[in-house]
Amino acid sequence: MNKIYPNARAALEDIMKDGQTIAVGGFGLCGIPEALIAAVKDLGTKNLTAISNNAGVDDFGLGILLATRQIKKMIASYVGENKEFERQYLAGELELEFTPQGTLAEKLRAGGCGIPAFYTKTGVGTIVAEGKDMREFDGEQYILERSLVADVSLVKAWKADKAGNLLYRLTARNFNPVVAMAGKITVVEVEEIVENGELIPDQIHTPGIYAHRIVLNPQPEKRIEQRTLTQ
Repeated sequence: MNKIYPNARAALEDIMKDGQTIAVGGFGLCGIPEALIAAVKDLGTKNLTAISNNAGVDDFGLGILLATRQIKKMIASYVGENKEFERQYLAGELELEFTPQGTLAEKLRAGGCGIPAFYTKTGVGTIVAEGKDMREFDGEQYILERSLVADVSLVKAWKADKAGNLLYRLTARNFNPVVAMAGKITVVEVEEIVENGELIPDQIHTPGIYAHRIVLNPQPEKRIEQRTLTQ
């Protein structure tokens, strides 16, 4: 089975549909599948629910899909770097489901493992718990959280073999492994594709069973979110 597609648009054009839920890897602008996000913009897919730690910045990452109003709802844990995100939310133009960061990661991991829900202490006594089932274990209160499964997952990895086994590089790994697990169809953007057998098995971060389509982007922009200088 050939998993390699010639470009991001070709990998997405027959699977992206209006109204879908997409999960997108990355943390800020680190480890985001920038070519795949740009392809979603070009395809014009709309009314999307996007699951991601945050929404990039105003002119890059998921921010470009907010600017074109292709996202109707965000499931995220942080919105602080995107003014358009803030504006749309405060104006009632964008639905937002705030989720604690660790809970978001576990919801994606659980979805990828076929676990429909789990209990956690995170958020007890806060607005996060409103409307959710509560249960006591060993004298402590826990919230029931539903897992997340995406119609399409967009993932950024450093290197893949032709079978779809993935390696991430340093902090660019972040949410990408659990996003890869949670997708019914997972499309991966990589900087290098090698032959099967070239990756050391013990070093593989995501097994190829989770990666359905692969796109080569050898020179991503890798924009810096906040440049900090010292004297």
